[in-house]
Amino acid sequence: MNKLEQLKLVTSVRNTTISPVLLRRNKLIAKLDEQLQICIAKRDNTEYAPKRIKVYTDSVTGERKSVETNKRLREWYWTDNSGVINLSVKYGSVVLPLNKKGDNAIQCANRDELISTLKLLKEIVANGELDGAIVSANKLGK
Repeated sequence: MNKLEQLKLVTSVRNTTISPVLLRRNKLIAKLDEQLQICIAKRDNTEYAPKRIKVYTDSVTGERKSVETNKRLREWYWTDNSGVINLSVKYGSVVLPLNKKGDNAIQCANRDELISTLKLLKEIVANGELDGAIVSANKLGK
């Protein structure tokens, strides 16, 4: 028996475009993952410093050069006067409203709860529960 005949062969066309909604979800999930990595690094007393490639033109020679630098990340969470951690969710520079009342932050008691909240937020975004807020933030950012 031919080994190729053992496989399930189908005719398929690869989709080359991605829907804008799915693209926005993936972008927000990637940013939530960065925030999660920051929290985990702070909890473990380590440093999280993702790299990025910065391209510039040398003023003397006129050559385009690339150099690897640390990506600048800002935390989306802060501790208020009572010691409670507040977490806002951002899409670009816009803070997303998390419900119809316009609440824009999630309270967390400690860093472990913050980490579990960020993991839950990734699932919420993947399920499409914040699509309306993402679309409105995308319109505000333009």
